[in-house]
Amino acid sequence: MRKAADLSEFDRGHIVMARRLGTSITETARLVGCSRSAVVSIHAKWINDGDTSSRRQCVGRSRVIKEKGLRRLSRLVNQNRRQTVAQLTAQYNAGPSASVSEHTVQRTLLDMGLCRDRDKQ
Repeated sequence: MRKAADLSEFDRGHIVMARRLGTSITETARLVGCSRSAVVSIHAKWINDGDTSSRRQCVGRSRVIKEKGLRRLSRLVNQNRRQTVAQLTAQYNAGPSASVSEHTVQRTLLDMGLCRDRDKQ
C-alpha cells in the first residue's frame, strides 16, 4: 500500500471523485491501491483546503553549489586535474559565490563522476 504523499495527482483526483460519487473509504482505497488512512487524509485535505497537492518534493536542504557553480567547479578541475580537494575548494571560494567546505566540494565532485582513479598511477 502506498502512503498519501506517494500518490500521484491523478490518483488523488480519483480519490476525490470516488468519494464525491459516494464510494466508501474501503472501496476507494481498493480502487486506487492505497491505504484507508491515505484516502481519509486526502479527502479531508480536499474538503478543508480545496487542494490535494503534496509538498513532499520540497523536502531537504537546497544545494549550496547550484548549476552555475557546478560548471565553474568543472572548469576548475579541467584546468589542472591533479589538484587536491583543498586546492579546488580554495579556488572555488576565491570566486564570487558562497563559501563551501572541502566536504561539499568532495561530495559534488563524486556526484559529477569526477573521482581519482588510483589504479592508473
